[in-house]
Amino acid sequence: MNPLPGGTLSAGYITRFWSPLAATWVMMAMEGPLLAATIARLPDPKVNLAAHGVAFAIAILVEGPIIMLMTAATALVRDADSYRRLRLFAHGLNGLATLLLCVLLVPAVFDSLMRGVLALPAEVADIVYGSLWIYLPWAAAIGYRRFIHGVMIISGKTRQVAAGTVCRLAVMAGTAFTLAAFTELPGAWVAAASLTVGVCAEAVAARLMGAGAIRRTLATSTAESGTPPLTWPAMTSFYYPLAITSMVALATHPVLTFLVGRAQAPLESLAVLPVIHSLSFLFRAVGLSYQEAAIALMGREFEHRRAVGRYAVGLAIITSAGYALFAAPPLFDVWFGTVSALTPELQAYARVPAALIIPLPALSVWLAYQSAIMVMRRRTRAITVATSLGVAGLVAIFAVLGWGLGWIGATAAFAAFLGGRFLSNLYLHWAESR
Repeated sequence: MNPLPGGTLSAGYITRFWSPLAATWVMMAMEGPLLAATIARLPDPKVNLAAHGVAFAIAILVEGPIIMLMTAATALVRDADSYRRLRLFAHGLNGLATLLLCVLLVPAVFDSLMRGVLALPAEVADIVYGSLWIYLPWAAAIGYRRFIHGVMIISGKTRQVAAGTVCRLAVMAGTAFTLAAFTELPGAWVAAASLTVGVCAEAVAARLMGAGAIRRTLATSTAESGTPPLTWPAMTSFYYPLAITSMVALATHPVLTFLVGRAQAPLESLAVLPVIHSLSFLFRAVGLSYQEAAIALMGREFEHRRAVGRYAVGLAIITSAGYALFAAPPLFDVWFGTVSALTPELQAYARVPAALIIPLPALSVWLAYQSAIMVMRRRTRAITVATSLGVAGLVAIFAVLGWGLGWIGATAAFAAFLGGRFLSNLYLHWAESR
């Protein structure tokens, strides 16, 4: 099941192994711009863009406990016993995530959170509530397919992972077009339904295309895999810092939503937040996809670390340079005006924050490489500390810029996002050097 070549790990081999994973993440990142553009062309775009941003942020936060299942499967699944144990663990996490969203949908809980804590306008909160009901199957479908994808990655089946995402994107786009053309649903509901149907289709595709990798894993005994048995305490100790890390990281967007709602120009900032975020994610996703590839390719004794690190440097430069092209004229006007269909008023609110985060894709590559090293060393708690420090830094920076200096909410939010990510990188660099 080892996908590594016997000799030196070349840049060409890394590209062939990793590029399907990068394509997978980029295709997922395309969902945001596609849906934002769809919402912008439907009635009441400002309210629905704001509602979609809030609802999607909450759905992503609920997904937190299960988001690292792909990393865990890539690092831990080597034989039948480890597969069955982690699969049972994944089912439990999927049920927990679904239950969490059900709790949020209790009217008293929802009202206190949306109208009290987030202080959303009534028309935005009502659309968010319907969106969250549509997102109910979302977390479990993602958790299941991420577990299967981890098994496929460690078996070297990265192309099949990408093929499943093609299915997801096609189903999502078809659902969005059908609902937008033939129903009068609010734009945020169209987006939620499209995403949910898409991830469910991808989960089915993952199971079908991963059948061969699963059979080979189930046919491998613990003795044959050459790894120690995966005990429940060891698995829990490995995973819970990753789960906390993902929940803290995914809390970033809801935290930004909360902060922006209490800064200058809240509705305009909430409207441009998902558009800027989705564009930057197109390029940050390339870096995020590198983590599982680095884990699989680094080697058990870190024999390929230098090659993986050199590749990460080049990748960091390319991703930030690519994003910079879209953050400046003339491509800024094409993307935000023509593709995303933002009004001239909203484009003006997006211009400065979009430019501020040009270094963010490079920092994402750096973070993925650092996190892969920590996962291989089973030092997952350091990743949790780094992520928590980043979110704390984000809040502190926003408080200074947004509330202290009176910056526009979207500008303060993305400046704080960049500052928080840099703090995370610095901490992991320090922890790894120790």
